[in-house]
Amino acid sequence: MKKIMVVDDDVEATKLLEAILVHQGYEVISVNDSTTAMEVARQTFPNMFLLDLMMPGIDGFKLTRLLRDDRNFLFTPIIIITALNDEDSKVVAFGSGADDYLTKPYHPEKLFAMINEHFQPSSAV
Repeated sequence: MKKIMVVDDDVEATKLLEAILVHQGYEVISVNDSTTAMEVARQTFPNMFLLDLMMPGIDGFKLTRLLRDDRNFLFTPIIIITALNDEDSKVVAFGSGADDYLTKPYHPEKLFAMINEHFQPSSAV
């Protein structure tokens, strides 16, 4: 079973996303305090991260960079899920190492398509 770590300071948004992902057959690790996210990630080794950008303490941009600086998560997919819809935020997120970017509110099917795309084996020849 694939393990997805959700990091968002909004507890209700996290609970909803967790319920949706569990229903789809994923194991979910939810973290509502971004300052503990790296420690939890190192203990649980998720197969994917879903990160909010606007969080107190360590924001999603910095957390993405921290994950990419850790050799254990160098190639682990990171999908940003945020209300920030401006181009600068997208550029910084991708520059920090994010693999995909989804703006809130989002349709769950769009999220599942992104997740499935990143869990597919590479078709590179």
